[in-house]
Order: sequence, then C-alpha cells, then structure tokens
Amino acid sequence: MTFESHASEDAPPRRGGLTPERRAPRAVAAGGGTGRGGSLLAHLTAGGTEGNERLTTVTGALLLVGLAALGITILRIHPLLEEHMFLGMLLIGPVALKMGSTGYRFVRYYTAEPRYRRKGPPEPAMRLLAPLVVLSTVVVFASGVALMLVGPSSRGALLPIHKVSFFVWLSATGLHVLGHLADLPRVLAPSETGIVELDERRAGRGGRALALGGMLVAGLVLGVISISQFPAWVNAPFPHH
Repeated sequence: MTFESHASEDAPPRRGGLTPERRAPRAVAAGGGTGRGGSLLAHLTAGGTEGNERLTTVTGALLLVGLAALGITILRIHPLLEEHMFLGMLLIGPVALKMGSTGYRFVRYYTAEPRYRRKGPPEPAMRLLAPLVVLSTVVVFASGVALMLVGPSSRGALLPIHKVSFFVWLSATGLHVLGHLADLPRVLAPSETGIVELDERRAGRGGRALALGGMLVAGLVLGVISISQFPAWVNAPFPHH
C-alpha cells in the first residue's frame, strides 16, 4: 500500500471536514440511498430524530392554543356551541399529526432503528400518560363526530360519553403538551451539536411544513363542511350544559 493511501485512511480529517462516520448520517438525513435524488416520501420524512422532535413540539404548541380555545367555549357552552363544534373539527387535523409523529417515534424506537435508540425513549411520566392521551383522544373525537352527524336525538347515549371523555382528554393532553412545551426553545434554537444534526433539521424542513400546513388545512375544511350540522344542535329544545 502506498504512503498516500495510508495517509488518506489514518490521518485525522482537516478542520471542518467530516469523517466517513459523520458523512453517513448526513446522507441518510438528506434522503440518500433512496434512488436518484431520493424519493418524494424520503424527502418528506427526512430529518431523523431532530426533525421528528421539532414536528412533534411545534404541533403540540399549536394544540395548546386549541385546547385553551376549547376550554373557553366550555365555560359558556350554550352561546358558544357552534364555536365549540367548529374548533373540535378543526383540531382533528393537528391531533392526527401529533399522534402520527409520536407514533412514528414509538415504532422506530421499538423496531431498534439506531438513531431513535440513541435518542432514547420519552420521559417515564410521558410514557405513562401516553395511553390515556391516545384512548381519550379517540373516544372524544369519535363521540363528538358521531353526535354531530346523528344530531340531538343521539344525546342520551353519546353525550355523557363525549362529556366525560372530553374532560379526561383536555386534562391528559394538556399535561402531555405542557410536558413537552419546555423543549420548544431548545428544539427551535439553532443547532450547536454539529453538522450532522443541523443537516437533519434542514433536510426535513419542507416536509414538516407541508405536513403541518396540510393538517391545518384539512382541519379547516372539516370545520367548514360541518357547519351545516350546527343548527340542529343550536336550535334543539334542551339545555346544552
């Protein structure tokens, strides 16, 4: 072997250079290995653990605003019933995105994906709270949509379920979001941990923006479509509390 080949393998990288070990994650984060330029799916899901954490945290912050607005409608549910139903439908999109991003991390971690294993699991308190958040989310939104579609005639069977699950969901999700809200400044701050992490953040930026915007638009569309169902409840001859 020539002197030059020894030098290229054993010499330390120049300042600002990347070792092969650091170059590999960068290629993965940018969608490398998926074909010419990477597939569309690879670009949309790029960003690794950094991107997943950013998407989850930003979506959670938006949900906290939505939870606060829903809480206000509960205080005066009769005059704000239309707003309550509209906000409920609007939040379906962001809630689905939040569950999707956290579920993706769960699957990647327990299928032993190296980057997610290095990242580690969520805090124990968040892991204990997660099943309650998921279950109450499914029940409250399913019962709410069913109530809206069937109309006031369904209130005897579904309304108690919706009321109880709503308060459980509001409490559990509020705690869950607040538990992650402290991470918001760190997650959104410029990366100081190296080129690989910075590349991961940049790699999935477009996909994250598209996912977040798409889910907000989807929720808005659901809310607008549902407006025609509101009068049946607003004009129903019984108290809405």
